[in-house]
Amino acid sequence: MLHLISRFDNSIPIYFLNTGFLFPETIQFKDEISKRWDLKVISVRSSQSRIQQKNEQGRFLYTSDPDYCCYLNKVQPMEPLLASHDVWINGVRADQTAVRKNMAEEQPYSETGIRYHPMLRWTKAMIESYIQEHSIPRHPLDRQGYESIGCEPCTRKIDLDILGDERLSRWFGLNKTECGLHTDLIKPIQKSRKE
Repeated sequence: MLHLISRFDNSIPIYFLNTGFLFPETIQFKDEISKRWDLKVISVRSSQSRIQQKNEQGRFLYTSDPDYCCYLNKVQPMEPLLASHDVWINGVRADQTAVRKNMAEEQPYSETGIRYHPMLRWTKAMIESYIQEHSIPRHPLDRQGYESIGCEPCTRKIDLDILGDERLSRWFGLNKTECGLHTDLIKPIQKSRKE
């Protein structure tokens, strides 16, 4: 997605959600890609520090309430950004989850804003082909066997031949496949249209 944007218009702002729990390799990769393609990358963080993100027992929320952790670190920081923009471009693919399979290439996220999913119908094989064709560098953790990379505490290596679904490496063992960016941030518009 970032390569496509860099070829089209590298002045489009890229918002990087730095949850404070990312792999160091992810931060380094973001820096490498943004420099290589001269992208306008803007880091966005939660208004709550990591130390404030603990439950009553002193455990980080990702261990006790991963949905709330995702809300604080991903959904909530995106809300003011989406309110100030009319288009949200993201790289979701329909073959990743059931939620994404039901998305349209363009859909509203608010009364005035639309989500644009230019890669929605791309498959994993198409992504691999594009990477090869354009010599796009890979995330360093790809080589270590990570299929889908998110926050360090919530991401596992999986055997894709056994499990068959790259998203199962996120929140392994939980009934969770989405952080909320592609579910919670579109609920308000859906509710208001039904009323």
